[in-house]
Amino acid sequence: MKKLILTMVLLGATFVNAQDRYSKGMEKAFELWQSQKTMEASHMFERIATAEPDKWLPYYYVSQINTIISFGEKDEDKLSEQLQKAKEFLDVAKTISPNNPELLVQEALINTAWIAFDGATYGMTLSPKNAQLYQKAMELSPNNPRVILSKAEWDMGSARYFGKDTAPYCQDVERALELFATFKSETPFYPTWGEERAKEILESCGK
Repeated sequence: MKKLILTMVLLGATFVNAQDRYSKGMEKAFELWQSQKTMEASHMFERIATAEPDKWLPYYYVSQINTIISFGEKDEDKLSEQLQKAKEFLDVAKTISPNNPELLVQEALINTAWIAFDGATYGMTLSPKNAQLYQKAMELSPNNPRVILSKAEWDMGSARYFGKDTAPYCQDVERALELFATFKSETPFYPTWGEERAKEILESCGK
């Protein structure tokens, strides 16, 4: 009985230490990112992902970083390399956490980066996919502010492209901003981005 209790205690201690390493690693990666050391942060998240293959968040953040730095990139080879990496890490995250609205939004952002680079080449094929991704994300998590905001911003971009009024989507952005104040997740390091972006959009919304 004593051996059993000792084994359970040791296993518990190992789990706590592993969790502690994970938390410290994630905190360090975010510190690097906030310090504008973007690629160092990406590499840190990669190392964490390798060490924690059952956690989707490190994979998500590698994907997110490589997507963000792709907006405005003019070198097609570099862009392709970054977005391919983003997609590869996202695909792993999706196997770990299927039907995750945050991952659906991230996939749509990868597609948007391609469209922003060359709308004539990628718009026709990826725009319908984005519409489907945002619709599915809304069905899965209708009160997730990032889902509402991202879909609204996508709809606004589509409206501008076709010369339509963007004002109808302002109320969606406003709703997203309201939800940012109350939306909480019990998962450590869960995405929190979007509130400042919603405020920026609202300032010029409908103008």
